[in-house]
Amino acid sequence: MGKGRLEAFSDGVLAIIITIMVLDLKLPSGTDLAALKSMIPTFTSYALSFVFVGIYWNNHHHLIHVAKTVNGAILWANLHLLFWLSLVPFFTRYMGENCFTSLPVAAYGVVLLFSAIAFTILVRTLIHHHGKESTLAQAIGDDRKGNISLACYAAGILLSFVHPAIGYSLYILVALIWLIPDQRIEKAIGQ
Repeated sequence: MGKGRLEAFSDGVLAIIITIMVLDLKLPSGTDLAALKSMIPTFTSYALSFVFVGIYWNNHHHLIHVAKTVNGAILWANLHLLFWLSLVPFFTRYMGENCFTSLPVAAYGVVLLFSAIAFTILVRTLIHHHGKESTLAQAIGDDRKGNISLACYAAGILLSFVHPAIGYSLYILVALIWLIPDQRIEKAIGQ
C-alpha cells in the first residue's frame, strides 16, 4: 500500500506533540528578571524536547522518503513510535516543573529510550519489508549512531539517580549526535 497516509498522519501527530509542549509553557508569575529566571527549567526541558521531536521528524521523513510501500507491520511499528513520542510533552513538563530532580530526569530518559527503541523497530520493519539489499538497508548499515544513542539513554537513566545533571547531559549528547541530519539515506539515494 502507499505511504502517503502514514507520512501525513505522522506529520500531524508530531505537529500536535509540539503544540502541546508549547501550550504547556506558562507565563511567568511576574514581570521582573526573577520571574523569568524561575522559568529556566521549564523552558530548558521544552527546548530539548523540541529538538528531539524535530530530530525524529527529520529522520522519519528520510525513512519514509526512501520507502517505496508500507504494510500493516510498518503501520503498527509507526504507531508504536508515535505512542512513545506522544508521552514526551507530559514528561517534559514533569521534568521541567520539578527542576530536574532524579526521578523526573530518569523518567524522561525512559521515554526517550523507548522512543529510540520504537524508531529502531520501525527501521528494522522497513528494512525487512524492502529487503536487505534495499537502499534503506544499505544506508542504515550497522546503525552505530542508533546503538550509541540507546546506550546513552540507558546510562542516562541509571546515572540520573547518581546526579540528574549526568543523565540530562547524556540526553543532550544524544541530541548533539543527531542534530546534524542523518546523511546516510541522502548519500544512498544520491548513489
